[in-house]
Amino acid sequence: MSSLKELPIFRLQFYLTAPYPCSYLPEHLARSQVAAPGGLVDTVVYSELVRLGFRRSGQHVYRPRCDACQACTPVRILVDGFRPTRAQRRCLARNADLALRLKPLVFDEAHYHLYRRYQAARHAGGGMDQDDREQFRSFLLQSRVDSALAEFTLDGEVVMVALVDRLMDGLSAVYTFYEPELARRSLGTFGVLTQLRLAREMSLPYLYLGYWIEESGKMAYKQGFQPIEALVSGQWKRMEGSASGRSSTPTSTPTRKEA
Repeated sequence: MSSLKELPIFRLQFYLTAPYPCSYLPEHLARSQVAAPGGLVDTVVYSELVRLGFRRSGQHVYRPRCDACQACTPVRILVDGFRPTRAQRRCLARNADLALRLKPLVFDEAHYHLYRRYQAARHAGGGMDQDDREQFRSFLLQSRVDSALAEFTLDGEVVMVALVDRLMDGLSAVYTFYEPELARRSLGTFGVLTQLRLAREMSLPYLYLGYWIEESGKMAYKQGFQPIEALVSGQWKRMEGSASGRSSTPTSTPTRKEA
């Protein structure tokens, strides 16, 4: 599918938000294109929207549509082609003692306290570090698509939770939070590696990682998972190199044209 007009839910409409402070680039203003009404966005429709560069936050489905910026680039990992680097293999070995359970979107007090610790350590002053339980539920536990919580425990204690959507052609990594005191474990990397394994076990070709911004050092890690593709001008194109995390731009020749 190459355009919004071809979506099967023909009543779906899209509107632009007012400008708001960008979460990724300081001193920038952002705008989003939002799909509405949200009740029409089921797993099938959302899968098509993700292929077109959309993401979700709770039940809100959106993609960046900024007036003077196109820095946000949707990216996805090709599951079958992925081979872990030496550093990623060390990460897998370092976290082999973690237990994984896939759980429904149900509130858990341990998850909420872990979320608060993570936000306080990683995003202090950003607003989300003050989220109450209702905001936590709205952000992570409300979904109209096929979603699950990947819960990781160490000796019975929750140390990481990843919200994952199962799409028609892949998994989508929605949001991950983990114990900030376990920085040496590289839990964020381990979470992505685990979702790649799950996608392979489900015979799904892609793991969608959301947006990549070349100017954002926090997003450089996404290029460490190869092969990876970026959505550019409506086509998914291979991003070459960068297994070390260096910035790179998509190649001019698309590896797979969207049907």
